[in-house]
Amino acid sequence: MKIGINGMRRSGAAVVTAGAVLSAGVFAAPAQAAAPKAPSIVAKGGFVMNNATGKALYTKAADTRRSTGSTTKIMTARVVLGQKGLNLNSKVTIQKAYSDYIVRNSASSARLIVGDKVTVRQLLYGLLLPSGCDAAFALADKFGSGSTRAARVKSFIAKMNATAKSLGMKNTHFDSFDGISNGSNYSTPRDLSKLAGNALKYSTFRTVVKTKATKQTVTTKSGGYRYMSWQNTNNLLSTYSGAIGVKTGSGPQAKYCLVFAATRGGKTVVGTVLTSSSVANRTADAKKLMDYGFKK
Repeated sequence: MKIGINGMRRSGAAVVTAGAVLSAGVFAAPAQAAAPKAPSIVAKGGFVMNNATGKALYTKAADTRRSTGSTTKIMTARVVLGQKGLNLNSKVTIQKAYSDYIVRNSASSARLIVGDKVTVRQLLYGLLLPSGCDAAFALADKFGSGSTRAARVKSFIAKMNATAKSLGMKNTHFDSFDGISNGSNYSTPRDLSKLAGNALKYSTFRTVVKTKATKQTVTTKSGGYRYMSWQNTNNLLSTYSGAIGVKTGSGPQAKYCLVFAATRGGKTVVGTVLTSSSVANRTADAKKLMDYGFKK
């Protein structure tokens, strides 16, 4: 069987054309990496953002108001750190009212001793590591204004709300200095993440919230000294590479909450989970969200 020269040319041209198309396709359209799948979390609310840009990377009921538990203490610290002329080494004498408050509310405690003189810096450690409500009370009493303790506390809480407003936390209200609510203490995953991102601008805050444990020397009433040892309740610091904070929270309404932050490869992500079902689940939720945030 003979094949004419024209037939061979047509066949060869077809092969060349097909090869050229195939070749061009390979170089012109490389395969795109699949976008990371958004994780499923137990918490009723969640949010993650790029801390440098504020861009949201993940949201779940991010603007739904919920009880915040002791994540409230981030704002307590932020108000203190925002004071003009702040002297972190100034001393505060621990009052019986602070310990009575702990007992009355069965609250988490830094185990401060009545009569001891503790620096503002040390109170921030007591506030943010063991989540001491006594430390929160001491700071509110110190940095509020007024002639009575009640007036000073009221003034301090007003400062918390004014700061929230200035930071654009539109779905947040505080009625306590520590999260033990009187019925109207609430925030959202987005707002708390925004707060944490702002608080991390303060070097003292960054240093404190990334500390796993500390031993502090305080002055006793008699002029001697004692050691106070505090462990951080945030187990992400020991279990997640790059974790730099921030604060745990829990309570009857709040359930289990966590405001978290981590840095990897020069990128910092900050986020929040509210109303998770257990300590283990809030930790797992946070890890999932940080993993996802770093992939985005």
